Amino acid sequence: MLQEYRLSADPANTDSDLQDVLASYVDRGGVFRVLVDEAGTVVGCGGLYPLANGEAEIRKMYFLPDARGKGHGRRLLDQLLNEAKARGYRRVVLETASQLKEAIALYRSAGFKPYQREHLACRCDQAFALELTK
Repeated sequence: MLQEYRLSADPANTDSDLQDVLASYVDRGGVFRVLVDEAGTVVGCGGLYPLANGEAEIRKMYFLPDARGKGHGRRLLDQLLNEAKARGYRRVVLETASQLKEAIALYRSAGFKPYQREHLACRCDQAFALELTK
């Protein structure tokens, strides 16, 4: 998916959380979900990565072209936000790249608002946040 949008993988930094998904997500109080098609091929994924101060981050939310436009992204995002609420997170943040227009539209439709983040991952140029509690 990264190649499709001319984005670069960064296994040493931005994508290092994928080296050990259980340790990076589950063992820290987050979740990581995958969507598998009938043939057993992973066609989508996304994770809820715990941060400090009651925040969690949506990370690695990707779908292969054949899995897009079928509501999988909305369902996965809703699942991740429900998990964040159930785990007591007060805010969910995410970073994305401006060329991922469909993803940005999905995040905005879920209530995410742009915000300034001190540091963005190497392939991201935007950040969004959603307050879960008032």
